[in-house]
Amino acid sequence: MASARRLHLFDLDGTLIRGSAAAVEISRQLGLSAEIAELERDFAARGLAADEFAVRARELWAELTTVEVSAAFEGAPWLTGIREVWADIRKQGDYCAVISLSPDFFVSRLLDWGAHAAHGSRWPVLPFTEPIDRTGILNPAAKVKIANRLCAEFGVGLDDCVAYGDSMSDAEIFAAVPRAVAVNADHHLAGLATHAYAGGDLREAYELVCLQQ
Repeated sequence: MASARRLHLFDLDGTLIRGSAAAVEISRQLGLSAEIAELERDFAARGLAADEFAVRARELWAELTTVEVSAAFEGAPWLTGIREVWADIRKQGDYCAVISLSPDFFVSRLLDWGAHAAHGSRWPVLPFTEPIDRTGILNPAAKVKIANRLCAEFGVGLDDCVAYGDSMSDAEIFAAVPRAVAVNADHHLAGLATHAYAGGDLREAYELVCLQQ
């Protein structure tokens, strides 16, 4: 009997991008590293809601263009081996998706790297002329809801999912699936992950799951 297909769910900030985040890389292009660092601290340590983070980031990025988004994406400190891992997942007949709180105009670029789906927070079209619609900004609980929608789309269950993440925003999805890989993770995922990886190559993190098959 053939084994069930798997759905691999990847976080972006701090996971696929090592030690950084889409917002940090975008802000670096605009010369706003100090400002976004303060906003990140408010989010990580002071309980700033994801939608309020987006509203404030939108104010910082008033002059943002697609040219700067492209530069931020291309210059980000990505883990090596992302395309190779996703190619192997496809070869195995499995599925891979990215679910991130970061802006969709950044996250969606990962479709070109081989992800079956890439979900980010819904932001206004660039260049910005509209305000943030708070209802389109994802929060950690939304990751589980999107995972359920993807399971229905691909014909798998949450029991067939593997999550990859690094921080508190991944705790709910880690608790919802049977296999989870903490990638360069902080203490918030202690006890929730079935595997832990520290390093710069996604192929090595992926291998931990493959060895379990």
